[in-house]
Parts: sequence; C-alpha cells; structure tokens
Amino acid sequence: MPEDSTGFAEVLAALRRVRGINPFFALDVGRPDETWLPGTALLEGPALKTTIDAIAARYNAAEPRVAASLFFLSYTARLLSPLTAADLPIDIRPENLWWQHHPANGLSVRIDLPQLGPTAREALEPVVEAIQGVTPVARGLLWGNAMSNIAGALKMVVRARMLTAEEAELRGNRLMSAPPFEQAGQFLSIPGELGFLRRSCCLYYRVAAGGKCGDCPLVK
Repeated sequence: MPEDSTGFAEVLAALRRVRGINPFFALDVGRPDETWLPGTALLEGPALKTTIDAIAARYNAAEPRVAASLFFLSYTARLLSPLTAADLPIDIRPENLWWQHHPANGLSVRIDLPQLGPTAREALEPVVEAIQGVTPVARGLLWGNAMSNIAGALKMVVRARMLTAEEAELRGNRLMSAPPFEQAGQFLSIPGELGFLRRSCCLYYRVAAGGKCGDCPLVK
C-alpha cells in the first residue's frame, strides 16, 4: 500500500505541529531498541500484570485497581494528548505501538508507523479489556481517565493558543457525544480557559502520597 494512502505525511506533519506543547504531546515514531515491548504484549502474556504490580509497589497502592487505573491514566495521557491536539485519527492500536515501563521514569509509548487508524475508542478498547482481565476495575473509571486526559489536552491546546476555549469545548463535547465517553463529565465555563469536571474518580487519592486531581468529582 502506498504511504500516501495511510496518511503518512499528514500524520508526521501533525505530530511535529503539536509536540512542542509539552512532553505529553511528543509522540515519537519508529522501532526503538530491544528494551521496548510491542504493544501486543499488553494484550497477552505477563507484561501488563507485571507493570501494574510495579506501579502498585512504586506508589504503595494497596488496591490493585488503583494501580490499574494509574497505568491507564498514564497510557492514555501519552497517546490521547497528541491525538486530541492534532484532531486526527492517528493509529494508536496496540499493533502499531511500542512501550516500556521504567521503575523510576514510568511509562513511555511510541508508534511504529505514522499512519491513520480507527477511532481512539476502537484502539483503546482491547487495552481496557486486557486491564479488566488482569485486575477488576470499573470500565467507567478507565474511560473516565481517558476523557480526563482529552480534556486536559484541550486545556493545554487553549493555553498554547492553538484553539480558543470555545473551540476546544466544542471539540470536547463532540467527543463526549458518543460512548464510551458519553456522560464522562462536563466542561465548565471559565472566561478564557477550559474547565472540566469528571463524573468518576481515578483513585489517585487512595495511594500513600496521593491527592485529588483538579477535575475530581469528590469533595476536596
């Protein structure tokens, strides 16, 4: 298949355009060294459970579901931030990913080929299912984490003056108009800024040194 038919140039240009917003928007491309795992290792084998266990140990999280939530929060932040800013369906399926988890530096992800792919929901669904197969955790919580990262990315895009707050809210509400992001939260009217309040909690407050996030629905 010719590269042009996959959106090769369009995806590369979009990734270059947004990567300077902050480090979460810098999604690298290409096969890395042997210390990285293929994205499919998230779906089968021991790597996902090993990583969730390592996160639990790092954050002193007594409940496995808390570590599972933190994993998906980090995973989606690194993938959905550039996708949201680019407003492009970049291929983030596990089949097109590389990832690694470092005990001190946390999770890193990169895509193999700069190409267009399915919706974020379709790309993330197998990972949601894999996490639930390893650790009992609510689907609504996991998808709430993803929507929280989308809202956070939109907030940064507004601060970078790539969109107005009104334009960013329209983009966010469009994403929340269909499952699984439907009813994930609501955007708040703040002059010149974009606010968001989610309907589920990521559980970060349940780790030893944790707290409540800016979009947390729990009473602060």
